Amino acid sequence: METLSKVTQKQIGQFVAEDYRTASVFSKYGIDFCCKGNRTIDEVCTKQNIDSNLLLNDLEKVVSTSAGQSIDYRSWPLDLLAEYVEKKHHRYVEEKTPVIRQFLDKLCKVHGGRHPELFKINELFIASAGELAAHMKKEELMLFPFIKKMVKAQIDKTTVSSPQFGTVKNPIAMMMQEHENEGDRFEEIAKLSDNYTPPADGCNTYRVTFAMLDEFEKDLHLHIHLENNILFPEAEKLEKLIQ
Repeated sequence: METLSKVTQKQIGQFVAEDYRTASVFSKYGIDFCCKGNRTIDEVCTKQNIDSNLLLNDLEKVVSTSAGQSIDYRSWPLDLLAEYVEKKHHRYVEEKTPVIRQFLDKLCKVHGGRHPELFKINELFIASAGELAAHMKKEELMLFPFIKKMVKAQIDKTTVSSPQFGTVKNPIAMMMQEHENEGDRFEEIAKLSDNYTPPADGCNTYRVTFAMLDEFEKDLHLHIHLENNILFPEAEKLEKLIQ
């Protein structure tokens, strides 16, 4: 790793962009690496009262391990990365959302009397599902097609006509705000569910539902990370290059 002063001033999102395995370390310390990935190690350790030496030591262990080397998403062409996000992460959300909603409805009916927090979890997930569906469509119909056009223009050495949204920074700012909203929602779901720990009287459906919510949040973190920390900043750079 770099010198200590450089490392502590490095943004969390950069760590994860360079090696996604570091995400597990930030998660262990309760550090948001996707929606709030623009903070430095110094900032987050001071704010959350974390021992920076312990955190850096854990990061060093992960980075120095050659086994299971992280995929270098930064090396991917932007059109491929946009396609990957859509085909893998958008489809994941579309497939899992109705199943989780069905299970949460069942849990509310059967266990809601003893565990009223389930109603709030259900309410938050329903809101998230609706917002994510609209969010993904905006990306698929507006932002991602323009990113692909820019990539093609760079290859063909041509120009791209100005989009209706003016500059790529405008939809990106909107998407990032919506990412933060979803991050906040899932942070609340995690707290209400005791980090997806089913109660002692929880049935199999309870355990499965919480496991699915946990997996859903982890997938969302990677999804947001790929956009906030790699796809979006690189798209802004590309727009400047082809102008």
